[in-house]
Amino acid sequence: MTLNALSMFDAAARHENFRKAAQELNLTQGAVAQQIRALEDRLGLKLFTRKPRGLALTEAGRQYHTEIAKALRIIHKATENLQHRRSITISVTPSLASKWLMPKLSQLVEIMPDIDMKIHASEQRTDILRGEADIAIRQGPPPIHKDLEVRKLSPINYVAVATPDKFNAAPDLQTLTALPLIQDSHGHWNRLCQAFGLPVPKTVLNVNQTALAIDAAISGQGVALTPRLLIEDALAANLLQVIWQDPRPTPDGFHVITAKANRMKNLRDVANYLAGQSPSLQSSP
Repeated sequence: MTLNALSMFDAAARHENFRKAAQELNLTQGAVAQQIRALEDRLGLKLFTRKPRGLALTEAGRQYHTEIAKALRIIHKATENLQHRRSITISVTPSLASKWLMPKLSQLVEIMPDIDMKIHASEQRTDILRGEADIAIRQGPPPIHKDLEVRKLSPINYVAVATPDKFNAAPDLQTLTALPLIQDSHGHWNRLCQAFGLPVPKTVLNVNQTALAIDAAISGQGVALTPRLLIEDALAANLLQVIWQDPRPTPDGFHVITAKANRMKNLRDVANYLAGQSPSLQSSP
């Protein structure tokens, strides 16, 4: 027997009327009556006594309905709880995840405990419009698409960082590029020198992620060039100091992206929080 058949039996038992049960379930009266007859045939007993103006539960039907009603309440409550506790998948690059998102996540989970946060950290971009993630945090020019909602998180301010004991004064760019440099797979140092007409610098260490370049700088292995957003915590903890910053304005930035068609409960609150656009959430106990 199916859950649909038991739901029809429950409605018919409560109303003691096929027509009213059908109205509640948005079905035809004939469909409800057919399911009840099939249920009685399967059980091998009568659940209702038919009357000219409705129905009456038999003793067996009354006992059966007592247990079925309990079971349906449990199922309804479990479904309600599941719908209340939603999971939100956030797509982000590994470096942004480790250096910016994860430190913020504990506060977000505390503020919104009914949401399961799932972090998809990968350099490969997920397709928000196809539902591969609910929120994406992306670096670059602001995406323009009629079906996307885009929130500006931060401009991309490139800064050169090293441990606080390395330098007493900020060097100029030419002096800076003669220092031990740490390069990540984005090639920030190469592009910077090319833009300012300087020779391609020699690097002492090449790593495949910005987070690793930051860690190497913290351990004193050289100077890393990174978006400032990723080293805010290290600066606050006095693990790094900014010794040079790129003076050029850029339209690029970090953006929090959602699909306009995604109406998931609390999605907008989470996206606003990540973009720093929700003071009420940030100040909540």
